[in-house]
Amino acid sequence: MVVKEEREFFPTGDIAWEVVEGIEQRVLSIDNADGTLTRLARWPAGTTSGVDVIQHDYVEEVYLFEGELTDLTLEQTFHPGDYACRPPGMPHGPYTTVNGCLMLEIRYSAR
Repeated sequence: MVVKEEREFFPTGDIAWEVVEGIEQRVLSIDNADGTLTRLARWPAGTTSGVDVIQHDYVEEVYLFEGELTDLTLEQTFHPGDYACRPPGMPHGPYTTVNGCLMLEIRYSAR
């Protein structure tokens, strides 16, 4: 059972941005026991996720709010309003952004 901290509406601007692997994040909620996570992720202009295709063992949903994000494997650029839902093991990326982007990312177990 997922147990995240109970939080009613609050200003997300009260959460400081922290840098993790070159990406800035505001963690809105997390279950440290299983890694379930909801965060705002802000990629500064010129950020690249690396050279390898990405796969992970959790479900990931991503909604792009601002900017653009390019999937280097697909050679396709995504824009505000674009959404992805990736089941565990789905290959995606690597990514780059010329001008930067802001997205909402939700991760959870497939169980």
